[in-house]
Amino acid sequence: MTENLKSKAITQGVQRSPNRAMLRAVGFGDNDFTKPIVGVANGYSTITPCNMGLNELALKAEASIKNAGGMPQMFGTITISDGISMGTEGMKYSLVSRDVIADSIETACTGQSMDGVIAIGGCDKNMPGAMIAIARMNIPGIFVYGGTIKPGHHNGKDLTVVSAFEAVGQYSAGKIDETELTAIEKNACPGAGSCGGMFTANTMSSAFEAMGMSLPYSSTMAAEDPEKAESTEKSAQVLVEAIRQQILPSQILTRKAFENAISVIMAIGGSTNAVLHLLAIANTMGVELTLDDFETIRQRVPVICDLKPSGRYVTVDLHNAGGIPQVMKMLLVNGLLHGDALTVTGKTIAEVLANIPENPPTNQDVIRQWNNPLYKEGHLAILKGNLASEGSVAKISGVKNPKMTGPARVFESEEECLSAILDGKIQAGDVVIVRYEGPVGGPGMREMLAPTSAIIGAGLGDKVGLITDGRFSGGTYGLVVGHVAPEAAIGGNIALVKEGDSITIDAHEKLLQINISEEELLQRRQEWQPPQPRYPRGVLGKYAKLVSSSSLGAVTDLNLFN
Repeated sequence: MTENLKSKAITQGVQRSPNRAMLRAVGFGDNDFTKPIVGVANGYSTITPCNMGLNELALKAEASIKNAGGMPQMFGTITISDGISMGTEGMKYSLVSRDVIADSIETACTGQSMDGVIAIGGCDKNMPGAMIAIARMNIPGIFVYGGTIKPGHHNGKDLTVVSAFEAVGQYSAGKIDETELTAIEKNACPGAGSCGGMFTANTMSSAFEAMGMSLPYSSTMAAEDPEKAESTEKSAQVLVEAIRQQILPSQILTRKAFENAISVIMAIGGSTNAVLHLLAIANTMGVELTLDDFETIRQRVPVICDLKPSGRYVTVDLHNAGGIPQVMKMLLVNGLLHGDALTVTGKTIAEVLANIPENPPTNQDVIRQWNNPLYKEGHLAILKGNLASEGSVAKISGVKNPKMTGPARVFESEEECLSAILDGKIQAGDVVIVRYEGPVGGPGMREMLAPTSAIIGAGLGDKVGLITDGRFSGGTYGLVVGHVAPEAAIGGNIALVKEGDSITIDAHEKLLQINISEEELLQRRQEWQPPQPRYPRGVLGKYAKLVSSSSLGAVTDLNLFN
């Protein structure tokens, strides 16, 4: 056993007798005090189907750690269901929960001198929250994804939670009746697991597999399938060995690992939220990563997976077609992946992928053949201009022409915007602006799934642009631009847009622009007054006070004392 164990401060320290007495009460025997203490960060809750199956996995991990020679110490951490809180004030707590999760895991592991941690999560913020904590602590860690939900079915079609949001827009537009709306609602989410398309949870699990912080194939397994429990047991064994070998996150979460993750995200058509979360994790790990890096990689990596929300298939289909290892092998053989990047197993990416075929099976089209991609370039474009001098993120998958100029329709909140869409007040050619929803202004940077789904449901997906300093759900698609920075609440130019102003979105030129003179912008800025904080106290108040720009990952511990 390696000698540099954090847990020795507890098990063999100066205050050995009282420390050991308390550990005996939680199950330590005479022979256990030389074993590594391994945290089991358990995201179980019945708040959301994403996390309702996690306790069984945590118990599997606990038993496997013991069998591998470690001493597991289980503790809980929170979750917020984005899907349930979507479109409500509660959604402001979603991104905030990422940092609460990170803080809680760091506090428990460091406070109890744990030697490593296996983090088990399901809903969107569990993953980046856990990885931020692992990066901060730099103790051996591994992430176990709770698994994806299986698709719902109705009228011969696969359904996801986004189907229910889009059905609301269809109902409001008179395209379906209430009976059909209710049927979709009842069938969209059939059981345990995270939202089934290539939405944020599945995107981040895929990214972590690409980075070497989760085991191969684990990111696309269904929550209710037996292989998920088996993979969890194996993950616990791998972690105990990583503790013995002292394979640290700082050796794995390198610049090459982040580039690999971005390449995979582009290839699978992943969520815009991955940009925010990878920037935050990189910042914590001390790896230089900027929005421009995403654009550079986007231009050389094609989209090769036909996945929802804009595509046809769900994540279990991707798993059955070969999963993330198949995607990674295709990227590797085409020079778009760093094969020498290390994984938590101690093997390199190239070694892990050694036996994976270079081409996907020909009897499926979930993963396209390399010479027949869905799109020749990635789908997450970084736009800049006088409306987003620090940058913004456009999701252009499923969009026939990612360029438009139109009149601004300005809304000061998500609720105002959604009401206008459902009332039929948004027309083809409009550019919708939803502002004061950024990290500071929201606070919490709400996702705009309800408005974007309503636009899709109304048949305006290719005809209306939407720009916000908030975020988008991984279930969003269409001509949408989020993460606009600087945000409105701190005086970004998005705060200066007036109803009817000409706005240009141009993904080809990577441009986001308000078409007025600099003199007019300057005059408007002189007239602008910053809004009063919406939450002067509590977790949202603290968050608004501490949070950085979305262009830096919306982290809360950036240069705290500078």
